[in-house]
Amino acid sequence: QVQLVESGGGSVQAGGFLRLSCAPSGYAYSMYCMGWFRQAPGREREGVAFLDTYGRADYADSVKGRFTISKDNAKNTLYLQMNSLKVEDTAMYYCAARDSYCTRAQSAYKYWGQGTQVAVSS
Repeated sequence: QVQLVESGGGSVQAGGFLRLSCAPSGYAYSMYCMGWFRQAPGREREGVAFLDTYGRADYADSVKGRFTISKDNAKNTLYLQMNSLKVEDTAMYYCAARDSYCTRAQSAYKYWGQGTQVAVSS
């Protein structure tokens, strides 16, 4: 059974930073693509950052230059380093995985975590 467990969310002031972690169980870590989505209240879930098995990363324009997605193979953990946080980054952040090419379409992802809340205040 595949499980994705996120951690690292919290409250921070604008300009601050957080690092989210996603610890997959089972064979999820070896899946072709893992990534992060977020959903703010009243808004649709959107793709934030993705990383494929070849190390190729894709970022939403809104986070380019501020967020970095990475994997620690020794710890079997996916990370999202979020720097220069903005109020508009406030959302529930979800880790997701699929065993195919990376895409920003949430419907393409079969495996999801429960989410971790990020709140950025001005």
